[in-house]
Amino acid sequence: MKKATHDDQKIGPITAAKLLLKKKLITIDQMSEAMVAQADWGSDVGQVLIGKGYIKAKKYYEAVAEVSKLSFVDLQKNPPDESLLKAEHRHDYIIHDLVPWRQENDRVILAVTDVNPDIHSWAIHNYGFNKYEFVITSKFDILWTVQKAFDTLDDLDARESLYQMMPQHSAKTTFTTSQLVFLYFGLCAVLIGLWLEPRTTLVALAAAVSVFYLLTFIFKFLLTWLGSSRKIDIQVTHHEVSLISDSSLPIYTILVPMYREARVLPLLIDAIRKLDYPKAKLDVKLVLEEGDNETIDAAKAQGAASIFEIIRVPHSYPKTKPKACNYAMRFAKGEFLAIFDAEDMPEPDQLKKVLVAFRKSPPEVACIQARLNYFNRLDNFLTRMFTLEYSQWFDFLLPGLHALRIPIPLGGTSNHFKLDVLNRLGAWDPYNVTEDADLGVRLTQEGYQVSVVNSTTFEEATSAYGSWIKQRSRWVKGYMLTYLVHMRNPLRLYRSLGHAGFWGFQFFIGGPPLVMLLNPILWVLFALTIIFPMTSLDRYLPLPILYVATFNLIVANLMYIYFGVVAAFKRRYYDLVPYGLLQPLYWVLHSIAAYKALLQLIFKPHYWEKTQHGTSASTQKVLTKISAGDHAHVG
Repeated sequence: MKKATHDDQKIGPITAAKLLLKKKLITIDQMSEAMVAQADWGSDVGQVLIGKGYIKAKKYYEAVAEVSKLSFVDLQKNPPDESLLKAEHRHDYIIHDLVPWRQENDRVILAVTDVNPDIHSWAIHNYGFNKYEFVITSKFDILWTVQKAFDTLDDLDARESLYQMMPQHSAKTTFTTSQLVFLYFGLCAVLIGLWLEPRTTLVALAAAVSVFYLLTFIFKFLLTWLGSSRKIDIQVTHHEVSLISDSSLPIYTILVPMYREARVLPLLIDAIRKLDYPKAKLDVKLVLEEGDNETIDAAKAQGAASIFEIIRVPHSYPKTKPKACNYAMRFAKGEFLAIFDAEDMPEPDQLKKVLVAFRKSPPEVACIQARLNYFNRLDNFLTRMFTLEYSQWFDFLLPGLHALRIPIPLGGTSNHFKLDVLNRLGAWDPYNVTEDADLGVRLTQEGYQVSVVNSTTFEEATSAYGSWIKQRSRWVKGYMLTYLVHMRNPLRLYRSLGHAGFWGFQFFIGGPPLVMLLNPILWVLFALTIIFPMTSLDRYLPLPILYVATFNLIVANLMYIYFGVVAAFKRRYYDLVPYGLLQPLYWVLHSIAAYKALLQLIFKPHYWEKTQHGTSASTQKVLTKISAGDHAHVG
């Protein structure tokens, strides 16, 4: 077996590419295109060939081994000596694309994808001068080897690192002892009051609810009023994007967590291929559960393995998206990291726009969101209401929150992070089922900011009622968890967020679930005032309380109707204006989801209910276009 030593010279990837051309594994046109792209991208020609899908990674690295006069080792058939693998070096193995393979006499044989000065420096530092040799392997084999060797440790870190670093920010404990004591004595006080002084107690409860509703309406109106005249978006022009040199771009990690999403996999592959970013600088991780053989097999059948690195998340609980992302982040190589969902279709220039936006922003901006919109907004009632809801979110509420410096709950997709900040914060909370909202609050508490860029990601709005209830109940449960976590120490929260931030947190994170739970009670009271004369109800509640409760309910619905209509007009979705009038019906669904969320908070706080994607007629049309080789235009 021939092995390179420290004195060997690096053999250029161009030589390997020429060998592939000689063997007719690539065409002359592909070679020419790769040669041009390597200069533009600032990447070597081999990574360009792999990134463009012209050659499979294994074939390329076999060519590297042949021209280097080194042995090629298939690590899956000839795995390394596990005693040589060090847990403290596992991130280095990923960053440098190397892994210790064998030891012969006093020398360690390193399996690498390339022999370069950085590899030599690392080897000298860890083994000593002339104490190592090389063999060539595939980068995917290195990833597979590191995953397999340290899956238990990495899985433990993914689940417990935040809890170990900052237990006060982890939802692993749903209710603290002090919170349970507070709830116990509060419930006892209400029950005793209803027993001893039922009328007085009902009056006090009704008054508290009325004041809470009134303050909630004022807060939402204030956000909408402030947001209507402001833009949170960082405006990045096409000219600014065109000035970016591809050779100056950093490696960009993209995490795509998926579970049983084989049917929408072509959407994802098509969207990633269309990104205007050097493919050799995209570090795309397809994050799959290890038992999800259907999606894993579908990814291989689609040829995704040549574009993505497939990360198999070990089976453990909680089985949540944030845990999967935490696990996959251990293998990230990029300076920046983005999260996309399986059915997402980001605009092609989104990554470049985000980088320009980061450069234009102050250093405390740690996360930039893209706007979300739906390519199936006209499918049915649910998708239309979903579209109105998100339009209000991005056009009114987010700018209002930003103006008042209130923590911005992140969306679950198309978030772009500075990876070092994400690591410093302990990444996502694996025990929180609305991990994005929680992370937005933590970012603000630590002095960071969240911004929005003028780029859109199109995704599928849930169109089935059962799936909508599952998804929305998970979101509501996550808001409940986030509120409980960050209200463990109200004084600390107040000091970190300030006056506006603290009270905004109460009404924007804690308020919505409570409103959804209280709505059915007010609806019942309103129905009683219609069925029975108000004077006959006065023996239970004073008429002023009934008047205020009725007023709040009517005004609340009128305000939400107004918000929906205004959101439709601002986006020029004139066909959705009539649906803005149906907001009260949409809120019935919210209340159903909220009561389901409350039950799960008590009995299954960390359970992640799967939302099935790819079910809408619009999605099927897009998939058909992709399979036919057409450009899948959305918008």
